[in-house]
Amino acid sequence: MADEELHLIGPDDIAYRLDLTPSQLKVTHTALKSFLDDFGHDEPDVRAAVREVIAKLPDEHSIRAIDISRGR
Repeated sequence: MADEELHLIGPDDIAYRLDLTPSQLKVTHTALKSFLDDFGHDEPDVRAAVREVIAKLPDEHSIRAIDISRGR
């Protein structure tokens, strides 16, 4: 089997779309930031991928404004 057949999703292709509520978005952002802060310095590729995901989310001020107790 050729290598192209093993990689169905290219490195720059959209692999998944995810709809999140505001509360879920805040939890996701917080979890990613915590993961990035606690992750070892010997994994620069993982740290870069996490930073890329965080960059796709709304800015930190917008995330902080989300009240996760609302709507529960």
